[in-house]
Amino acid sequence: MSLLARMQALGFRANSLSYTCLIDSLGSVGRTLEADAVFEEMRFCGLEPGVRAYNVLLKGFLRKGLLGLADKVLDEMSERGVARDRVTYELLIEYYVHARRLESTWDVMKQMKREGFSLSSHVYGKIIGLYRDNGLWKKAMELMREIVESGMRLDKGIYNSMIDTFGKYGELNEAVRVFTKMQREGVEPDIVTWNSLIRWHCKAGDIVKALDYFAQMQDRGLYPDPKILVTIVSRLAEEGNLLSAHQHCFLMQGLCEQTVKVLQVMEADGIEPNLTMLNLLINAFGIAGRHLEAMSVYNHMIEIGISPDVVTYTTLMKAFIRAKKYDQVAGIYMEMESAGCTPDRKAREVLQTASMIIKQRNGNH
Repeated sequence: MSLLARMQALGFRANSLSYTCLIDSLGSVGRTLEADAVFEEMRFCGLEPGVRAYNVLLKGFLRKGLLGLADKVLDEMSERGVARDRVTYELLIEYYVHARRLESTWDVMKQMKREGFSLSSHVYGKIIGLYRDNGLWKKAMELMREIVESGMRLDKGIYNSMIDTFGKYGELNEAVRVFTKMQREGVEPDIVTWNSLIRWHCKAGDIVKALDYFAQMQDRGLYPDPKILVTIVSRLAEEGNLLSAHQHCFLMQGLCEQTVKVLQVMEADGIEPNLTMLNLLINAFGIAGRHLEAMSVYNHMIEIGISPDVVTYTTLMKAFIRAKKYDQVAGIYMEMESAGCTPDRKAREVLQTASMIIKQRNGNH
């Protein structure tokens, strides 16, 4: 704005492209009144705005939810004979999808098709998501069939929308088929892709497959969404499921990295962490050699009124052994006995292991 004022003071005029860029910049930071003023100044200077200038002004108004002003922009375009282009329609669809206005979205889609514009992959993905979230399974299916038949090259957004839609409505085989096609086409899955696959397999009760996807995700260097960890841990706690060594390793790594976030998400969602969940978290830190964090989870368990069981104490003792804090294992064992927990064979074996190591170390000295 300062540079424009200096140009005008020197008797120079900005061209149409410069005005359009300035309007876009102002709109993108929410300064819509100034964007509108620059638009009017552009016209005052004898520069008739084209569709691109109208689009950037429209985008600014829609971004702030100023639908009344956006409608005025569209009316003015019609009055001045400025035809809407693909961008105009896509801006409107983006807005209506975000506002969950189904009928308005359908109307714009019809207008767009009448004008000979095909929907882009990005827009298809947005609309599928809108159908999905409003329970319009059949509409979503029709749209997905339309996409496949059109031979359109799909982007990551639409693949993710399709996978999530199939997953939400229990069509897991179809979701996996889309996921396979996605990779075959060279589109790299992102955290959204993995979250969908894990979430819906957990919901369907296929925890083994969910953990397999979880492991694949971490193999690719992606860290899980805390809500997904909550979903997995909750399902494991419900089923008392036993994990393979490989699955266990990956799950524990993810839990260890995001334990605090997991607990925060549980609290925010009103989910009370139970004994099994907290035992899993203690184990996560223990495997990582972070015994102090494992102890913190144990203390948190006591604070919120959950009584530790023999698994809690045994897992905690193992955490201290991994951290080579052998002399503190006996104290945990005594605390278990004083809490009224009867030690089982595993607990006694862990204590014996710590005692033997201590004796060997003392003997060497």
